[in-house]
Amino acid sequence: MATFTAGTPICMKSASCSLKHAHAPSKLSSLSLISLPICGKSFPSLSSSKLASRLQVFCAAKPETVTKVCEIVKKQLALPDDSEVTGESKFTVLGADSLDTVEIVMGLEEEFGISVEEESAQSILTVQDAADLIEKLIEKK
Repeated sequence: MATFTAGTPICMKSASCSLKHAHAPSKLSSLSLISLPICGKSFPSLSSSKLASRLQVFCAAKPETVTKVCEIVKKQLALPDDSEVTGESKFTVLGADSLDTVEIVMGLEEEFGISVEEESAQSILTVQDAADLIEKLIEKK
């Protein structure tokens, strides 16, 4: 397991990271989501459990994948061009019902040439969830 202190840039392909209490700023314990620059890129999918003092690092999808998913979601939901859709956007907050979500998944399957299993599709709640799943499925090809 790799250990680092807050503010330390790291460059790695994969690792499990945690912040030691002695080195972490006191405000860090109140955060549930932080951004960590890795190799000059910022990945907003680091989360901290309120019950534990460890940060969990999740593989975030490439920004271009998230952007493409955002575009597909906006198109499928017929959202105005000026609507803000980000990786953190929840489908339900954007106005999607279960049928809309199925149509979004079908659009993603067509665009990325993948097949999403029903169990996996049901776990997609946000744009980031969809982008992460897409990259995972593409990697398996």
